[in-house]
Amino acid sequence: MLLPVLGLVLVAVCGLTLLALATVRVGPLAVVIGVAAALVPVAVVVAAVLWVDRWEPEPAKLLLLAFVWGACIATITALLINNTAETVGDLLLGNGRGSRVSALVSAPLVEEAAKGSFVLLLLLRRREEFDGIIDGIVYAGLTAAGFAFTENIYYFGRAFADYGFGDGTSAGVIAAFVLRGVLSPFTHPLFTALTGVGIGVAARAPRGPVKVLAPLGGYLGAVCLHALWNGAATLGGAKTFLNVYFLIMVPMFVAVVLVVILQRRREQRIVEAALPGMVRARWIAASEVELLSSLTGRREWRRQARRQSGRRAAKAVAEYQNAVTELAFLKRHKGNAEARRREGELLGQLRAARAEAVRLAGEHADG
Repeated sequence: MLLPVLGLVLVAVCGLTLLALATVRVGPLAVVIGVAAALVPVAVVVAAVLWVDRWEPEPAKLLLLAFVWGACIATITALLINNTAETVGDLLLGNGRGSRVSALVSAPLVEEAAKGSFVLLLLLRRREEFDGIIDGIVYAGLTAAGFAFTENIYYFGRAFADYGFGDGTSAGVIAAFVLRGVLSPFTHPLFTALTGVGIGVAARAPRGPVKVLAPLGGYLGAVCLHALWNGAATLGGAKTFLNVYFLIMVPMFVAVVLVVILQRRREQRIVEAALPGMVRARWIAASEVELLSSLTGRREWRRQARRQSGRRAAKAVAEYQNAVTELAFLKRHKGNAEARRREGELLGQLRAARAEAVRLAGEHADG
């Protein structure tokens, strides 16, 4: 009980510290403007990540924790270390050069480690909630979205403090929004997604060097891509930046999207292959196989439950569907003592969700 309380206190301290620093640097009004502007791109990113996480939705509290980790813990860690690196760089290389050291070396190394550490900790501490590459991308994407949200508050707020509105000076604010909110809202999630892919590969791998090399390779890929992006923005001109954006960043983003699509299809095949066995074991009804084998069928089932029996029934159906999916993934680890224990838990959840949905449907029919 003490650990969660300490965690909440730590998050609160980090959040309040970041808010105070931003207010001191750009002013309270600029912070409010920054928050309002930062909500737009983060809403798009979070919606995209949740779209990825549809076959087996992760627990809401873990998704929220991932976002908060990125917005508070990872951000303040990166801020402290990057500012230190900038100061040391100024002392060793001359005034003004420390910012380049921070942007090209410290920021990629520290920020990707701070964001990726949550995904790694989740794999180590909550292994049952981590099934592979999709989960790695989802948790990495939300952690990075939280980080980008806090970072954007400062950048948008600083643009407002520097340029303001009116008298034609709003161009700076608009330029900052277009650059960070329109052209590059997915940069941080893209970088950290590489770490998430590596950790997802490690989650599915048997014992061996892949368990270590895959996360390390993903992290190094994230660092290199991040450093390239910062270098193009810091050292290169407009032409260099656009070349990096269209020739490297856009293709990398497309590649990650293709990985997501392929992995979602793989998840669907795993579920489809497991359903007949669940029917034979009398875990599910034969009439449910078609509904459970596609996202469209599942969505329509929930909608029908909502129309006929209300939101609580739709929630119970969703819990039933999630338990079926987790049981399907768990079949890859059958024979393991931990897998048998987890199977018992999931069967209990499946039966409880079914009983709740049936009860609510009965109440609605009687009413």
